[in-house]
Amino acid sequence: MLVRMSLSSPSQPLTFWRRGQPVTLPAVPTDRTLLQVLREDLHCTGTKEGCGEGDCGACTVVVGEQVGGALELKAVNACIKMAHSVQGQAVFTVEDLATGDALHPVQEALVQCHGSQCGFCTPGFVMSLYALYENTGGGRGVTREAAQAALSGNLCRCTGYRPILDAAERMGALPCPDTSRLDEAAVLRGLRTLGPAPDGPYQRPTTLAALLKARAAHPKAQVIAGTTDVGLWITKLHKQYPQLLDVTGAAELRRVETYPHHIAIGAGVSLTEAYAALVAERPQLASFAHRFAGLPVRNAGTLGGNVANGSPIGDSMPLLIALGASVVLMRWDAKRRAIAHRELRLEDLYTGYRQNVMKPDELLCWVKVPRPTAGEFLRADKVSKRFEDDISAVCLVVQLHIEGGVVRDASIGAGGVAATPARARQTEAALRGQPWNADTVMTAAAVLRAEFNPISDMRASADYRRAVLGNLLRRLWLEHQGLASIRLEAADLETLA
Repeated sequence: MLVRMSLSSPSQPLTFWRRGQPVTLPAVPTDRTLLQVLREDLHCTGTKEGCGEGDCGACTVVVGEQVGGALELKAVNACIKMAHSVQGQAVFTVEDLATGDALHPVQEALVQCHGSQCGFCTPGFVMSLYALYENTGGGRGVTREAAQAALSGNLCRCTGYRPILDAAERMGALPCPDTSRLDEAAVLRGLRTLGPAPDGPYQRPTTLAALLKARAAHPKAQVIAGTTDVGLWITKLHKQYPQLLDVTGAAELRRVETYPHHIAIGAGVSLTEAYAALVAERPQLASFAHRFAGLPVRNAGTLGGNVANGSPIGDSMPLLIALGASVVLMRWDAKRRAIAHRELRLEDLYTGYRQNVMKPDELLCWVKVPRPTAGEFLRADKVSKRFEDDISAVCLVVQLHIEGGVVRDASIGAGGVAATPARARQTEAALRGQPWNADTVMTAAAVLRAEFNPISDMRASADYRRAVLGNLLRRLWLEHQGLASIRLEAADLETLA
């Protein structure tokens, strides 16, 4: 398929696999989103535009990529995904599922369960469920809990979620017409014919050395990964970038490596995979990981991008700070013709609001997280208006080592209370070396409330944030004393003051 477009900004060819054949667009601007290409250039209007910022899920599509010889399918938000990021990949939209009158089991289940009313959000739900269907071998054994997790990035305002969840549980029992079956082998063969990405203003190098060389050659290029934030700068703030450098193609940075004392998470590892690695090390983080955005955002975004972005309300950084994580910054040393690197603690990366110590030719390439040690007690709390797919008003993560009833060490990360993700050093000092009792906790809670000077905004007032900080520390104390059955919602926290 060949589609011609007019040139309006730096452009280059784009090729991806769809409906059993390559789709080639000869001149796609670098700041064009996948949603724009689908709806405006290919006239595939089944994919809807809702919020335009990755929150509602109406634009959800599924992308496929060859990973380790297999086809990896992920549901993503097309509205904030740069079109060139799918170069050499497969793209599936709601139009691709049914053939004629033969509905895909996902679609048929939604019909049978009355899972659609106005229908605007339905294509997004269909595609999220399609990814779940394929990733579970035909929807077999899908539980309600798994369906809720898969649909965490999809919003519905009229039908409600009960019939949609019913459909998710039913889809695996429905027959799949031959015309609707995914031929994984055929897709993989097709992907292998697409060739490398063309050189141009959008670059996605496939090796670490090539990536660092590109950064040295283009120090002013906007670095991107999943564009779950930069995508908003383009679509909402209308920023234009003549050069984009995508870190997610470098094979070395798409791995999670395990060492005796730490795990190293590459900057190209998605949030879904990164949090899976963190939860494997510390299972108590499962709920916290699930509450980070919605699944399509976690599928696209990366942990390295979240850290490098440095948003004061990013949930990853308080957790990583409390765990004692460090970051590895790399650059290409032209004189030595080799990669140079330096390592620093994560909290030392930031110098101000969305500002950091990285040099123009440096990239954040690895996040190193210490492995659990004996006696570690860890509590991660996120307070937001919605349980999932929402930004924190306050995030607090506390790691303690308690021996003989005394706090031997404390490490505390906080988000939403300062211009940068912050370490609560004064509160750590108030806990360290003190007996682990109610008096110590009360004193430390008062220190924590006074340690930061948060702002008031649409998510919470400054006074609320200060109150919640102290109350979260007190809740940690109660749960450590055996009151683990206590599960207080954000609105109840102030009553503990």
